[in-house]
Amino acid sequence: MQYERILLKLSGEALMGNRQYGIDPERLAEYAAEIKSVVDKGVELAIVIGGGNIFRGVAGASRGMDRVQGDHMGMLATVINGLALQSALEDADIQTRLQSAIKINEVAEPFIRRKAIRHLEKGRVVIFGGGTGNPYFTTDSAAVLRAIEIKADVILKGTRVDGIYTSDPEKDKGATKFDFITFEDVIKKGLKVMDTTAFTLSQENELPIIVFDMNKPGNLLKVATGERVGTKVNL
Repeated sequence: MQYERILLKLSGEALMGNRQYGIDPERLAEYAAEIKSVVDKGVELAIVIGGGNIFRGVAGASRGMDRVQGDHMGMLATVINGLALQSALEDADIQTRLQSAIKINEVAEPFIRRKAIRHLEKGRVVIFGGGTGNPYFTTDSAAVLRAIEIKADVILKGTRVDGIYTSDPEKDKGATKFDFITFEDVIKKGLKVMDTTAFTLSQENELPIIVFDMNKPGNLLKVATGERVGTKVNL
């Protein structure tokens, strides 16, 4: 396998499937099957998931809600998604642990770096919920932070688009795809991969990012084995 330890970043919206909001059990089952195919090969896998399918702190703040309160609601939404994903993974006979950056001891372990690494070494999938535990930080930032802390080899950002394009391919039919691109070129071209804080943190720690289509069966395993899928951002 190309990578021994992977941090997979999933958006909350990805769990909606074809629904307008909430969680689609069929999509969860599909993701669980994809994750199992990688874990069965011996890859250590951690996951950070967003909460946009349930609540977005920024959206709440734009309607007059206190931003800190809104972000805390968003953190709780990521824990809900983490529980749903944990259930789907366990249905697929994958051992998992859910760790939260905010203390909810009845439903999730507190995030402890050494404990998370030990779970990974034992072949368990670790789901990180609660973002970074702080308002004003996105789950992209949480993904990069956790990836650095657990010494992941790469961040895989699973989206519904098969990589990074010159412009939004869903709106611009003439958009062209990059197979490889440097951190510097992403910034120069003004491309949106992650929010600026997360992207800069990844660049400073020389942590590559691969953006790929998570909804295409087999793609996650292909990326893990080193096949050219999606777009790789590196130094």
